[in-house]
Amino acid sequence: MTINVQSIKFDADAKLLEFTEKKVSKLDKFFDPVLSVDVKFSLLSDNANKNVRMNVAVPGTSVVVERNANSFETAVNECVDILKEKLTRMKEKRNE
Repeated sequence: MTINVQSIKFDADAKLLEFTEKKVSKLDKFFDPVLSVDVKFSLLSDNANKNVRMNVAVPGTSVVVERNANSFETAVNECVDILKEKLTRMKEKRNE
């Protein structure tokens, strides 16, 4: 699985990149094979100004999740939790 991280209009620090890779790498357990995950970090002008968008490529389709939060870590956690559920459902449907 390839993990591509992009931060738009700012430089993400090493802690954030390490945290993101650690969380995203666990998605392989829920749907095999996950081909790639594209993660985009951006800043917004409202209160929950941290935006995370994840695009997970699996054979035949892709799953996109986007969340806003007060911190990138919170948004990453929310995205990963939603992706776990979606990938688990996709796997169950495929195995029916």
